[in-house]
Amino acid sequence: MRTRWAAHIFGSAVLAFLMLPILAVVPASFNHQTFIRLPPETWSLRWYGRFFADREWLTSLWTSFEVAVISTLLSVALGTAAAIGLARLGGRLRALLTGLVLAPMIVPVIVTAVALYYLGRYWGLTGTVLGLSIAHVLTCLPFVVLNVGVSLRALDPNWLRAAEGLGASPARVFFTVTLPTILPGLFGGAAFSFISSFDEVTMSIFLAGITAKTLPVKMWETVRLEFTPVLSVASTLLIVLTIATFAAFRVAGRRT
Repeated sequence: MRTRWAAHIFGSAVLAFLMLPILAVVPASFNHQTFIRLPPETWSLRWYGRFFADREWLTSLWTSFEVAVISTLLSVALGTAAAIGLARLGGRLRALLTGLVLAPMIVPVIVTAVALYYLGRYWGLTGTVLGLSIAHVLTCLPFVVLNVGVSLRALDPNWLRAAEGLGASPARVFFTVTLPTILPGLFGGAAFSFISSFDEVTMSIFLAGITAKTLPVKMWETVRLEFTPVLSVASTLLIVLTIATFAAFRVAGRRT
């Protein structure tokens, strides 16, 4: 019992050590001055008003949301199919294909970004929402495959055989047996995919243009010119949206 409590305390201390510096941007966003001071001498919503009054900031926020939704939907569809296919394989072929699917988690993002930039220019997808969404699928796909793959381990093959023996079509077997079993993993993969896409900056810098500038790219461009509390506002919104998205998917997964 003491060991368990000690582990919880140690884990909480490590988490606090990692998270508290990040959460410092929240009070910094309420500064009234034009420079960041912690703690703020005067608390104000001045920079929140500046953020929501700037059309470019709002456009980049909407672009990030749009790209994240599209890439999440594509990743869930492709990742679920890939996870089911990998579960039916065995031996070296399964290990090889799993390594290919998980390669974006190992290869440096900037290497992938350079390659996608070359292909995007060739196909005319650079500076478009569709091009960014397809690029983000590469980084989101491994999360779906891993989470759905874990859920598939709870699927008893006898359930599938019983459904097929009762005359159910492959589509009906999937929607009535397989899908309800893997829904928790599917929600988990979708949550990580959405967050990963929404926060992606390296790949977006290479592929984004004037018409497809995401919020992280806008923050990167702004910090190179000036460092005002409006960046803390954008960072706070990223933190809030990330936590809210993860919590929403977790609640949906548990209810399922």
